[in-house]
Amino acid sequence: MIRLQLEKFRIPLLEPLDLAVAAGRWIGLRGPSGSGKTMLLRAIADLDPHGGRASLDGTACDQIQPPLWRRQVAYLAAESAWWFDRVGPHLEEVPRKWLEVLGFGPEVMDWPVRRLSSGERQRLALLRMLANRPKVLLLDEPTANLDRDSMEAVERLLADYGQRRRPAVIWVGHDPEQLGRVCSSVYAISGGRLVEAA
Repeated sequence: MIRLQLEKFRIPLLEPLDLAVAAGRWIGLRGPSGSGKTMLLRAIADLDPHGGRASLDGTACDQIQPPLWRRQVAYLAAESAWWFDRVGPHLEEVPRKWLEVLGFGPEVMDWPVRRLSSGERQRLALLRMLANRPKVLLLDEPTANLDRDSMEAVERLLADYGQRRRPAVIWVGHDPEQLGRVCSSVYAISGGRLVEAA
C-alpha cells in the first residue's frame, strides 16, 4: 500500500518531484548542506509552503486538518522545540519501556528542559513524536548529536516501531554507511533534482 504519495511536489531549490513511499519502506536522503533536504521534509509535513500534491493513504493533504496531518506525517527536526519547563508534560503518552530503551529512567520526567544536552533533547523529541503513532516519519538527521551507543539504541527503537507500525520513512542523513544500513533505498539531491543514489 502506498502510504505517502508526492505528485508534482514543488518547493524552492528543487524541481517538481514525484515520489511514492509504501508502508514499511525506508528511504534515505542525502545531499550537500543547503540543497533543500530539510525544506523538503518541512514541506511534506505541511509546515512550509509547497505546490503540487501530497497524500496520505490516498487522501490529499488539503483534505486533512493540519494538526491531524502533522500527527500522522510527523517531522523530527534536527533541533526540537519545547513548550514546558519540565520534560514530563511533553512525554505523557510515552511508554516507560521506550524511555528505558533510550537510556532514561522515570526520573527524567522531572528534569528541567534547560538541563538537557542536545543528544538528550534529540532522543526525547523522538519519543514524543513516536507517541502519536505516526504513519509517516520524516527524520532530519535523528542521530547527528549522539554517541555510538545512543545511536544504536535509536536505530533499534525505530526498527522496532517500523516492524510494529509499518510507517513510511524518509531519513535525512550524511553517513552513507548508516543510510545503507537502515534504509531500503537512498536518494540524493543533485542539481536541484532528486535522484536515486548508486
